[in-house]
Amino acid sequence: MASVIPNVDNSFLKQVYGDFDPRFFESRCSSLVDDFAENFSSQPDEWFSSPGRIEIVGNHTDHNNGKVLCASISLDTLACVKKTDDGVIRIHSGGYPMITVDLNNLSVNVKEYSTSTALVRGVAAFYKERGYSIGGFCASAHSTVFKGAGVSSSASFELLVAEILNCLYNDGKIDAVTKAVAAHHAESVFFGKPCGLLDQCAISLGGVSYIDFFDGQPHPMRLNSIPDLSVVLVNAGGDHSSLTDQYAAIRTEMNKVAGVFRKKVLRDVQDAEFFNRLPELRRKVSGRAILRAIHFFEENVRVEEAKAALENADRDSFVKAVNKSGESSMCLLQNCYPEGDKTQSIPSAVEILKRMDGVKASRVHGGGFAGTVIAFAEPSKTAALRESLDVAFGNENYFIVNVRKVGACRLPND
Repeated sequence: MASVIPNVDNSFLKQVYGDFDPRFFESRCSSLVDDFAENFSSQPDEWFSSPGRIEIVGNHTDHNNGKVLCASISLDTLACVKKTDDGVIRIHSGGYPMITVDLNNLSVNVKEYSTSTALVRGVAAFYKERGYSIGGFCASAHSTVFKGAGVSSSASFELLVAEILNCLYNDGKIDAVTKAVAAHHAESVFFGKPCGLLDQCAISLGGVSYIDFFDGQPHPMRLNSIPDLSVVLVNAGGDHSSLTDQYAAIRTEMNKVAGVFRKKVLRDVQDAEFFNRLPELRRKVSGRAILRAIHFFEENVRVEEAKAALENADRDSFVKAVNKSGESSMCLLQNCYPEGDKTQSIPSAVEILKRMDGVKASRVHGGGFAGTVIAFAEPSKTAALRESLDVAFGNENYFIVNVRKVGACRLPND
């Protein structure tokens, strides 16, 4: 029988966590085993990890069949698991009520919108509808992917469930893209949040990924890692989980522009035709919708520029593309200033980071409006940068993370 505390080779853990702290990992595992014993009166057999993600370039392009550059990161949702034969999934995470999903009932329940229960039910329903096997399990989970702040705690949890069902009941045969689509289905249909596929793909694929959604489906390509730069995530304050309407308005307005051209999404509109018909568009849609469409067309170009920079290990061009993306999100996409908000946490955090020694690029991260800012910095200046970040944001509100080489996975337990 496998050890209760996972005996995972350090070389694999470095692929998952980068420069990890073994003591912190062991402490998390011990706490999870205790939680499992308390809630399930048993011991776990399996261990799973699902990462958070960063969006590098490609802000709000995926939902209109655009292009993105993204990566999985070393923050993760870690879980210990035991397979059961009662057809019920039970997941406990410290500080939260027990999640219980009876697999005999996999219908959408609007009363479960915006709950983790809906995510579990949605993933299981997707698998069952497509002929994959599902079954019960118990799990205790702990996440370092901070919630509501743009590094996709929800997608991390979705892919955790998808990978557990994949390994326990499907011999690990479900491919990364299918798992991502299952997770996206759970969030958009069962959870009730309109979203693209960027988050789920980045977490499922692992590493740095270029993804083209030209036909609405993800077409990924694995890329080289980020060249000689540290990745900094700053929790600028606020929680975007209550800003769904403002988040959804971006997609709605882009789709309205596409509708003028009798298309469903902007990717199917020729950018030259779009710019030629700007006077007409101004009579038919809002100015903000036009600006957001301009962002879409130009952001796709920036993704290609950043992709080429990574392929050529061209740090300067990579940094330039990230900064241009941030400027466009601020001025054109307009997902940095929530309506009615005067705190302006995202713009102020971006400007503070720009002025820190060693920071080469900074921009809004993810959905925006509140939550997270991402920065890329000189590794040689990390110590001094930490001191500046401590003063500006507090040491609990920033993370210097590693790009994770593997996506959601079962931890090999020797």
